Amino acid sequence: MHGQGWDVFSSHFPRTFPIIAFGTGSTMKFKDVTDYVGQAIENGFSHIDTAQFYQTETYVGLAIKESGLPRSSLYITTKYSLGKSPREAIQQSLIKIGLSYVDLYMVHFPAVLSDFESGWQEFEKMKKDGLTRSIGVSNFTLEDLQKLLKTAVTKPAVNQIPFHPYNYASHKGLLDYCAKQGITVEAYGSLNSITQNPGGPVDAVVNAAAKRIGATPNQVIFSWVRSKGVAIVTTSRSKERLQEYLAVEDLPPLTAEEIAAIDNAGAKGPPSQLVVARLAMQHKFERSSSLVMWLAIAIIFGFTTFFVARAEALD
Repeated sequence: MHGQGWDVFSSHFPRTFPIIAFGTGSTMKFKDVTDYVGQAIENGFSHIDTAQFYQTETYVGLAIKESGLPRSSLYITTKYSLGKSPREAIQQSLIKIGLSYVDLYMVHFPAVLSDFESGWQEFEKMKKDGLTRSIGVSNFTLEDLQKLLKTAVTKPAVNQIPFHPYNYASHKGLLDYCAKQGITVEAYGSLNSITQNPGGPVDAVVNAAAKRIGATPNQVIFSWVRSKGVAIVTTSRSKERLQEYLAVEDLPPLTAEEIAAIDNAGAKGPPSQLVVARLAMQHKFERSSSLVMWLAIAIIFGFTTFFVARAEALD
């Protein structure tokens, strides 16, 4: 399991909160993720994030069982996404995962609570009854949180949101509010700034920082996220990627100047769709050109082999 550098302590958590989680949403949802979750656990992830909507809870449960690890070694998050009441939903989730409780149960979207006051009271009651150790929210705006806290007895431990350099400026108010309220912000989609928006102003400053500290651009983005006091949910099918992500805690920290440079670059906004499309086409063309080249070589080699063989046969 990863080191204490990846854990956070808060009065909202009965135990330490591992601040990097392996997520089973994104491209993982609706699929059998047993092997991928098992691989994540084997490589050091102790926090596994799932949700009712993802339809991966059963597979998370299988991976937990196959790991052979004691329950106390793992931190399990799931979310109330739709359908039945929160209590009925968590009971079904616990059956699927094969646990008597989860460490964190979240409201997946504000809209799943028809009424914030009564809905959150159900979450508070589930925490009191031991079905979950902590309760949190996901995709809540500043206004949503303010509305929730008007009547909440227990504050959300976490607010999980999409967070990356290109939306940091618009999220500053939310981050400040969460910090004042003692709510941990947890980011998903942080790598989108360089994977889904290549060619933007963030790329150059991230690459420069990566070169200085001997890291990958992905690692620099995660270091930047951590510099904002934000936790991380990420995912990958690649063992090497998982190891890359967990290695962030061992890297030299970004300087204040590098963090500011990423902030400023992100504030300029992502590249236009035209630029992204052009880069995508260039990548596609380069791959196609390589394919054509190798196909031509194969054809020439085939013809050469044929004629040589025929000449030998004639001799």
